[in-house]
Amino acid sequence: MTNKPDGGLGWQVVPMTERHAEEVCGWRFEPPYDVYNNDPWEVLRKLEIEIGDPKLRQEQYAAVVDPEDGELMGYAQFFPIQGVTRLGLAMRPDLCGDGLGPAFVSLLVQEAKRRKPGDEIDLEVLIWNHRAKRAYEKAGFRLTDTYERGTPEGPKMFHCMVYKGR
Repeated sequence: MTNKPDGGLGWQVVPMTERHAEEVCGWRFEPPYDVYNNDPWEVLRKLEIEIGDPKLRQEQYAAVVDPEDGELMGYAQFFPIQGVTRLGLAMRPDLCGDGLGPAFVSLLVQEAKRRKPGDEIDLEVLIWNHRAKRAYEKAGFRLTDTYERGTPEGPKMFHCMVYKGR
């Protein structure tokens, strides 16, 4: 992993390949974060949903890699909403909880701005995920709303956080 003197990670945002998508599907988060585990690659590819859909993967997903060795560090989805880019993101499980989150999120904010310069940037986080909420706040996001919405496991409470800058 490359650390830059300015505190940046030195990671790059690149198009998500099929290989990246398959690797992401193998990631396993420890409870309670296991709700973020993806379905198996074979299922997503066969059904052509989410990262298994080549068109959606090309249009909305990106991989975050270490440019020195191409190692996959995380990924993002840039959901297109009118006037808003909603970030969906995940960092590789073994990197979580080590203080890398704010820099990782800041990198994705810069990519979102590059893609849609005029858009507001927001994200959703489960209300119990204090670790992610802290990382988002350190990256410049502020809580703007709390609501319930459906998930594959049933209704859950979420915070919406909007990027306000650092």
